[in-house]
Amino acid sequence: MFSHERIWTAIDLLAAKYKLTASGLARKAGLDPTTFNRSKRFASDGRPRWPSTESISKIIEATGVSFSEFSAFLGSGLSPASVPVRAPLSVPLLGFAEAGVGGFFDDAGFPVGQGWDEIELPGQDGTLYALEVSGQSMMPLYREGDVVIVSPTASVRRGDRVVAKTRDGEVMVKILQRRTAKTVELASVNPDFPDRQFAAADIEWIARILWASQ
Repeated sequence: MFSHERIWTAIDLLAAKYKLTASGLARKAGLDPTTFNRSKRFASDGRPRWPSTESISKIIEATGVSFSEFSAFLGSGLSPASVPVRAPLSVPLLGFAEAGVGGFFDDAGFPVGQGWDEIELPGQDGTLYALEVSGQSMMPLYREGDVVIVSPTASVRRGDRVVAKTRDGEVMVKILQRRTAKTVELASVNPDFPDRQFAAADIEWIARILWASQ
């Protein structure tokens, strides 16, 4: 007989097989990311909640496992404690208002020093960091309070959304329009703000924005 515990453990094992969290598995199947969260497995009064047959069908289809493989997870007898859970990665978080102040970045654009907060990401490159948007200069793409995830190691190409820092400490979000050995041209996100052109030597670093939490 398949118990409540074994059903949920099978879902965790399936997620672990593909190096996903329970939330990642739900997203892969087109479900709400919280569908398989541990907080959803019991009602507030302690009664067990069971995953729907539809959600199970979707994760089987999304991962491509056969029903017999999923059944093997059900019958494995493993306890929830034995299921490897991929811990979310914490990356540094800093407000744009502070980003232009000295001491938060090294010469290559990596975060250093004190004063950074943290934000959790599901298993990403450990060189990432997050910046919290303030003001209106990044409208309509980014609003005040949005968080952009930045990678100083990702390759940057024309048309990418980037964070750039000048030698005099100005930090801005722009679109990389053109970059040569002598000049850097940055298009503004908000049409109310002008495009910018700099001598290449005046730019300390440019880092690519990978995604935003809005």
